[in-house]
Amino acid sequence: MAAGQRLICESTDLKERGKAVRFSVDWYGRSEPAFAVRFDGVVRAYLNRCAHVPVELDWSEGEFFDLSALYLVCATHGATYLPESGRCIAGPCSGRSLTPLRVAEAEGKVFLID
Repeated sequence: MAAGQRLICESTDLKERGKAVRFSVDWYGRSEPAFAVRFDGVVRAYLNRCAHVPVELDWSEGEFFDLSALYLVCATHGATYLPESGRCIAGPCSGRSLTPLRVAEAEGKVFLID
């Protein structure tokens, strides 16, 4: 593992359009919840915070995708986000985005890039 990288999970822990892996990040001096998902083969990670109001999105721990597994959805407000960009396409925060986090996948592991 290179400097500035922190292990999030094993690559096999993230199934395509499946349950997310939750983790915490240091965000401006505070520990904040975050999550990683796999969508179209690519791992994406975001702060676990709705762009509308700062509440966690998952409706059950690690469950962020809607029933079609095409979108990430805020369980509180129904805001709908594109998994590949975090952009809100429907709901009270339409046009805003989730806060992305830099991640890398190498040698069967997923890393947070600080």
